[in-house]
Amino acid sequence: MENREALGLSAALIAAAGDLTRRIHSGVEARGFSGLRPAHGFAFARLAPDGATSGELAVHLGVTKQAASQLVDDLVGKGYAERRPHPRDARARLVVLTERGWACTRAAEEAAADAVRPWAAALGEDALREFGARLAGLSAGAPLRPIW
Repeated sequence: MENREALGLSAALIAAAGDLTRRIHSGVEARGFSGLRPAHGFAFARLAPDGATSGELAVHLGVTKQAASQLVDDLVGKGYAERRPHPRDARARLVVLTERGWACTRAAEEAAADAVRPWAAALGEDALREFGARLAGLSAGAPLRPIW
């Protein structure tokens, strides 16, 4: 692939990712979850499985522990997350999603489905699934975080 083609492909992927982030965020807001920024969604992605400490969240987001702590304070204040005692470390607090946080996560999943629906219409369901599988293979191990 020529340099110009590689740059064009890179620009298209970055633009698609930015558009996808905006569309998911708008869909979440349209479903009644306000007061959030796209960065919150990236935090939800880390908190959703089993929770995380503020330090783990900081590493996931690529920010300082102080910035992650402020983000957690914001999520807790808005009712999307709560701090609990850590089951294995008495000094740490585990940040987990509340029922409101889980509901917001489900809204984001619905918004993501809505956001890629035009891609399926343009490419076809099978081609989109193949594209998704190949892209997932290429991005395996890459962090899911905002571009600060």
